[in-house]
Amino acid sequence: MTKTGKKPALAAPVRPGIYGRGTETVDLILNAALDVLVEEGAAAFTLRRIATRCGMQVGRLSYHFARKELLIQLLLDDLLDYYERMLDETVRQPHLDPAEQLRRMITLVLDDIGTKRTTHVFTELWALSNHNPAVAERVAAFYRYAHANIAAAIAPLNPALSPAQLDVVARFVSSALEGTTIFAGHGKPWAHQMPQMQRLALHSLLHLARTIKSEDLPDLG
Repeated sequence: MTKTGKKPALAAPVRPGIYGRGTETVDLILNAALDVLVEEGAAAFTLRRIATRCGMQVGRLSYHFARKELLIQLLLDDLLDYYERMLDETVRQPHLDPAEQLRRMITLVLDDIGTKRTTHVFTELWALSNHNPAVAERVAAFYRYAHANIAAAIAPLNPALSPAQLDVVARFVSSALEGTTIFAGHGKPWAHQMPQMQRLALHSLLHLARTIKSEDLPDLG
């Protein structure tokens, strides 16, 4: 969430299939697209392969989604909605102090990285981003949302930081968390060490959020 309490928009087009059977068809396509991304990877992420996965002609799928970039956009929108619900349920609780909220946010992210869906979806999205500017911008918009959430959690712990400083500290925290995907995400070589990495993240990143000084980031003041 931003400081205004609104979820940042990803400039998504209107979701197709808004009535009856159309909505069911769009959901079927989106579920198939997610399955292809998770189970087969970025190289297989084509409209033809997704159509085959959900048992329809590619022309029918193209009626709803003319480009795979639109599929990526709506998949990311669905992920945003999912993370919003998770944050509301586990982090944004009025009885929790700011440190506990940040602790829960870090734990939520690392627990999520340990799942097959998240490990595969985001590594494949990163791969698509390397060669598709439209996908790259949509993924960047998703991370701007994530960084705004982290910055909002850090702000009450370290009110001396300027908005620009909060932004870069939040991005560093996000980088530290996301980096575990490559090494300790689902099926990765050091997945068994994720509990220890989670403890290290909680110790070091909470300490950083509390103690980093504005003078440590002078060019961003």
